[in-house]
Formats: sequence, structure tokens, C-alpha cells
Amino acid sequence: MALFLLAFKTVRGADKTNPKMKKVRLCFHDRCFDGTASAALFYRFYREKFDMGAEFEFTGMTHRAAQPWEGGIFDGDENVIVDFKYSSSPKVTWWFDHHQSAFLTPADAEQFRWQTREHMFYQPDYKSCTKLIATVAKEKFGFDTAPLAELIHWGDIIDGAQYPTPQAAVELTDPATQLALVIEAAPENGLPAKIIPDLAYRPLKDMVAQPLVAKHLGPLLERHRRSIEILRQRIEAHDGVIFFDVSDLDLEGYNKFIPYLLHPECVYSVSVSASAVRAKVSLGTNPWNQATANQNLASLAEKYGGGGHARVSAISFDPGSLTQAREVARDLAAILRRK
Repeated sequence: MALFLLAFKTVRGADKTNPKMKKVRLCFHDRCFDGTASAALFYRFYREKFDMGAEFEFTGMTHRAAQPWEGGIFDGDENVIVDFKYSSSPKVTWWFDHHQSAFLTPADAEQFRWQTREHMFYQPDYKSCTKLIATVAKEKFGFDTAPLAELIHWGDIIDGAQYPTPQAAVELTDPATQLALVIEAAPENGLPAKIIPDLAYRPLKDMVAQPLVAKHLGPLLERHRRSIEILRQRIEAHDGVIFFDVSDLDLEGYNKFIPYLLHPECVYSVSVSASAVRAKVSLGTNPWNQATANQNLASLAEKYGGGGHARVSAISFDPGSLTQAREVARDLAAILRRK
């Protein structure tokens, strides 16, 4: 699995004329609530425990086909990766991740196993990277996570798919789920990076009211409602597996729980979507129907260059490889239907 980066610079409380100011490059999983929440948590943790005056520059990372970490990205005095793939660069000083598919190559995994940097934390058993960072920050560094309890709670709910019902996941009535919608689907490039400093200090209801977020929320909620009907029409559901292809529509950021609301009897879902930067195959497990869910979806995706978690994963292809993505998706749906 290779990577793509989209950089956006944000500075809070920094004086660029100060030659002694520490620069922190923070790379995070872009267009992802857990990735953005992880970045906000680390931002506040680092400022309050290490350097309040540090200059932060945020880089949103997106999974793409056939692109490694780009040279020159790690240009800070501290270089941080949260909720994203490991880099073996010696310039990386902090890393937090919780994905099964955290390493680009076996060599990277081996290098991590033997590296001795003290601020490298990998725990694939965690539901969210936000919770992982909170645990480490509190237990190892004495950071008070209480002011961020709401953010940590929702990071774990959203990324761990721990909603009580499909309706709760799809209705989007909570500020957290509305903010997640904007983070994941807003058409404005670099938006998550812009809101990270405020997200580190503001309640979620205040974040939803911020102009940067509010201007996108109404149109995205309407798009979300339309997407429910689109998926209702396009889904092929049989033998416990949902399949649909929305690669001809602007729906890469659709709510991944809609299929299980429409077909609660199914265990797995496989879908194809597309954007300007990639064609994507997504695999998921119904959080409310896992009694017979015995497939590790990350391991399946890894066979095609993708990865993720045991219960949810994805494969990214070049934008021009949509035909291949569709073929892979059909193959995976057939595999899951035979299990």
C-alpha cells in the first residue's frame, strides 16, 4: 500500500520571526474523524506537556496506489505520524497507529521491531488511534485527558463502529456525527487541517457551529439523505454480502453504515467508489450482525495491496484503474459469498 500526502499549514500561537521556535510536522489520516481527532489530541498534548510555543504544520495523508512517503516531508524538529502508515525514516520522532496493515513492507515491520526510538506506539487491538494516544499521553506522560473526554469518546465510537443501532449511525443527529460527515465528505481540500487547533480546545457542538464547518453541513446532510436512496436502488444483497458500485457518482464519502440499515440480514459489504485521486474498493463487516463474521478483511485487502482492520478495510487504485477496481470488488464479493 502506498501513500499520498496533501499538505496544509496551520499555526497557532507561534511567532515565525523567532529563530529558536520548534517546528512540529504532524502527519495524520486526512478526511477521517479518528485521524483528525488524533491530530487534535496530539496537538494539545504536545503543547501542554512539551512546548506551548511550538509551530505546527499539519499534513493530511490519503491512501493511494503506488506512491511512497515523499522525500522532504519530514522537515520538522519533531516529525509526527498519527493514525497512518509507519515510516522507517529516522527523522520520525513520534508514531501512533492501530491498523493491522500499518506497515508498507515486511522490511518496515522488521525495522520497527528493532528500532529503539521511545515515542513509537503501535497497538492494533485499539478501536481508535484517538484512544491509543489518550492512553499513552495519560499513563506515560501524566497528561490530563479529562478536558478531551468527549473527543476521545466519539473517536472510539466512530472509528470502532460502536453505535448501538444502525439508525444511530445513519441519522447524524449528534454534533460528533455531523462533524465527522464534514471531515470525511466536504469538498474543500485541507479542511481537516484547518480545524485541528480549534478541535483540540472546543466542544464538538461549538465545532459544528464554526463557519468553516457550518457552511458545508447543510449541503452534506442533504447529499447524505439522497445517498440512502441511491444505495437502496444500487445494492445487490444475497448470500450474506452486500455489493454496490457508485464510482460514477460523487459519493466516495458515503456513510458506510447505510448498507447495514438497508440490509441488516447481511454480514459483509463490498463497494466501489471513485474520486479524482483514486478508485477505491471498500470492505466492511456489519457491526450488528457479526455472529458468523469469520473473515479478516484486512488480510483479504492486503492480497491486492490494500489493508486496514480485521472488520473494515480498503484497497486504493490509480484513478485510471477503475475497471480493475471493479473486477477486484466483484471477486471479493464472490469470495465472501462462498464463505
